[in-house]
Amino acid sequence: MAVEERTQLERMIAGELYDPSVPEIANLLSRAHQLCKDYNSCKESDEEQRESILRELIPNRGVGTYLNGPIFFDYGRFTTLGDHVYANFNFTVLDVCPVTIGDNVMFGPNVSLLTPLHPLRWQERNSRQHRDGSTFDYEYGAPITIGANCWLAGNVTVTAGANIGAGSVIGAGAVVTHDIPENVLAAGVPCKVIREISEADRMNLPAFE
Repeated sequence: MAVEERTQLERMIAGELYDPSVPEIANLLSRAHQLCKDYNSCKESDEEQRESILRELIPNRGVGTYLNGPIFFDYGRFTTLGDHVYANFNFTVLDVCPVTIGDNVMFGPNVSLLTPLHPLRWQERNSRQHRDGSTFDYEYGAPITIGANCWLAGNVTVTAGANIGAGSVIGAGAVVTHDIPENVLAAGVPCKVIREISEADRMNLPAFE
């Protein structure tokens, strides 16, 4: 029995080389971009409308999600958000492969989570033609996972295939290219572990009524 060939969308999600020009993918991309545009046009006080948009754009999310906006998702449906995730201005998620974000994760402004990859050699990277004359290029990707209770400060970029362990803090402007372990402070370009987060970092919280 012949093995059924995977669709281009299935290849995309699996991190294999795929053709992004096929209608199934192009239509999902166009719809998600329109939903982002609609969300970004809402006032912050339009809570019901914003919630309605997010239900379609990011169906896999927990309670208490707050995305300040503007937001930019390639697909949204391939991103999973845990409970009480907060993202400041200009949150960008290119989720051609799954992006998984745990509970109580905080994102500063201008954070980008980028799963797409392109061939390094131009011979494989450049655009080419279908038999009908339309153009396309081969792309692929790798998933990103961010554990619970992380804080990514402003202007952090997480690249394809990088994972961040639970409880870690990524300093402003860092570019995360490799896995970061749990419960550490990391920063830099490329991002490197500076030290563990310990009891010495404990703060005495005021008791608010």
